[in-house]
Amino acid sequence: MIKIGNIELPEFPLLLAPMEDVSDPPFRRLCKMHGADLMYSEFISSEGLIRDAIKSRKKLDIFDYERPVGIQIFGGDEEAMAMSARIVETVNPDLVDINFGCPVKKVVCKGAGAGVLKDIDLMVRLTKAVVSSTHLPVTVKTRLGWDSNSINIDEVAERLQETGIKALTIHARTRGQMYKGEADWEHISRIKQNPNIEIPIFGNGDIDSPEKALEYKQKYACDGIMIGRAAIGYPWIFNEIKHFFKTGEHLPEPTVFDRLLAVRQHAEWSTEWKGERLGLIEMRQHYSNYFRGVPHFKDFRKKFLEIFTLAEMDVLIKETQAFYEEYQEQV
Repeated sequence: MIKIGNIELPEFPLLLAPMEDVSDPPFRRLCKMHGADLMYSEFISSEGLIRDAIKSRKKLDIFDYERPVGIQIFGGDEEAMAMSARIVETVNPDLVDINFGCPVKKVVCKGAGAGVLKDIDLMVRLTKAVVSSTHLPVTVKTRLGWDSNSINIDEVAERLQETGIKALTIHARTRGQMYKGEADWEHISRIKQNPNIEIPIFGNGDIDSPEKALEYKQKYACDGIMIGRAAIGYPWIFNEIKHFFKTGEHLPEPTVFDRLLAVRQHAEWSTEWKGERLGLIEMRQHYSNYFRGVPHFKDFRKKFLEIFTLAEMDVLIKETQAFYEEYQEQV
C-alpha cells in the first residue's frame, strides 16, 4: 500500500495528470469510473485565486465521488502560494499539489511552473511556504531540470523531501524538451535507489499502453504511474493497465458504442457543471479523441460540433449507433 500523508492508495496506484482544459470534474469522473486511483485538478494560478478570479475559483470544484483528489497550484511568489494554499484548504481536497513542471511560456515567464527549475532555492522556499500554510498533505510535480545541461532532479528530490512534502511526481523530460522526444526514466530509477528518499516517487511521461506501463513498473521501480495525454478521449486506459498487470491479457478495446456512452456521460456531466450551451461547446475538443481510429466518423464529428443541447446529442447518438450497427453487419 502507498501512503501520501494519511491517504491510502493501492499498491502501485495509477494517477490522472493535471491537464489544463482537460482535467475538469466531468473528465475526472469518467477516469475515476474507469480505474484512476488519484486525480488532480487543472493547475490553478495562486495569484488568480487571491484576486478571486472566476476561472480560478471554478477550478476549486471537487466532488466526493472523485476522492481522493488533489488541487494543484502554481506561482512564483511565496506569500501568494501560502495564501492560495489556505484558500484551497477551505474546499477540503485530500491534498495540495505544487506545479513546478508546466513548460508553457506564459507560465514560465512569470517565474512559475518549470521556470522555477532554474532556481532550486526558490523552489524550496515556495514549497516550504505551502507546507507551512496547510494541514493537508503537500505533493509536487516537476521535471528533470531546465534543459539537458542542467538536470538537477537528484538535488530537487532530496531538498523537497526535507521541506515536508509527502510525494513527488517526476515528468521524465526537461523543460527544453516540452512534450517532445523520449522521456528518460533512468533518472526516476536513480531517485528511487537513493537511500535518503523515503517519500513515494511517481513516474510520468510516455505511458500510453498496458505493455509500457508494466515494462516501466518493472524496469524503473517507481511507486506508481501518472498518466496524462494517453487518457484524453480514452479513460479506459486505467482499467486496461490494471487488468494487464493482473492477468497479462488485454481487455477488449472499447467499441463504438462504449465510446458513444462515454461521450454522452461526459457531455451530461459537463452541462451539469458548466451549463448546457457552454458545456457542449467545450465538449467539442474531445470528440476527435474519443473516436480516434473509428472508420467513417468524420461526417458524424462535423454533426457533433454543431449541437447545442443534450436533446440534439441524443438524436445524433441514436443516428450514429444505427449507422455503426449496420456497418458492423456488413463487415
